[in-house]
Amino acid sequence: MTETKELDNKVIVFQLEDEEYAIPVDSVGSIERVLPITRVPRTAPYVKGVINLRGVVTPVIDLKQKLKNKPTTFDDETRIIIVNVKEVTVGLIVDSANDVIDIMRDKIEPSPETIGKEVKEFIEGVVKMDNRLFILLDLEKVLFEEEREEVHAMEG
Repeated sequence: MTETKELDNKVIVFQLEDEEYAIPVDSVGSIERVLPITRVPRTAPYVKGVINLRGVVTPVIDLKQKLKNKPTTFDDETRIIIVNVKEVTVGLIVDSANDVIDIMRDKIEPSPETIGKEVKEFIEGVVKMDNRLFILLDLEKVLFEEEREEVHAMEG
């Protein structure tokens, strides 16, 4: 019998500049258009603040600023992907959310050397499919322990 690790794995594909990233569908609560963001003082520059998501105060992180040190320029394509990581709900601002696709776990390769070292620590691996390269993010690493604590404090 095939092990679960080799079965299809559904991921949400999103864009940061010209790169396509992917995160597991089971970590995603919803994908939202940009909502009004209330700034929270004394937080990291990529922590944009909080949104009121259907009555729930949800912290929001600019993923491009976190990974590439460039703030997102908001437009009609900009989305907030609501993710749940270890009992913490966070919104990730991305340039656009493109697809839901299936990937085979055994097609995940290690990060190539061409990926910048500032991003590499957050990457689980890469997948090449249909002339596209998807960078798989490790959401737990994207949200360091101290950031998870900061987000917990903002929640409440």
